[in-house]
Amino acid sequence: MSETESLGEKTPEAVSESIRPAMTKLYVTYFRKAAQSALTGPQLTILTHLADGIPERISDVARKEGIRMPTASNSLHQLEQRNLVERVRDESDRRGVFVKITEEGLRELTRVGDERTQYFAEMLRTLDQDELNLVADLVPVINKMADLYSVQAPE
Repeated sequence: MSETESLGEKTPEAVSESIRPAMTKLYVTYFRKAAQSALTGPQLTILTHLADGIPERISDVARKEGIRMPTASNSLHQLEQRNLVERVRDESDRRGVFVKITEEGLRELTRVGDERTQYFAEMLRTLDQDELNLVADLVPVINKMADLYSVQAPE
């Protein structure tokens, strides 16, 4: 342990080392419990990106997801087959194609989100009130980390 850590300041590496195993275990447990949806995690995040109602090019979806164009196209095709997204032509460039979420896609995203909220709430119910308050106090920090982290599409 470094002198800084012994004085109460933690390094990102020390915090990461101490929390990573538990985060991995919670992640796996959460997704095993929440695996009842027919939608995959990447499909859910695609729908979440599209839920703001702004159609996006397939290349933008791929970039936001950190996946290659063929993978994004395949995922969108699967969502399209289930009537959760639809492709629309770019009015300014007829060669361009956008995808947008459908009403059915919004309903499915809401349904799955509500289910997963309940699964995670079950996990949180194992905490006492002080622990739950501590987790609640960390929500803004976790949201900040999620907002700051961005994936880049593979080359």
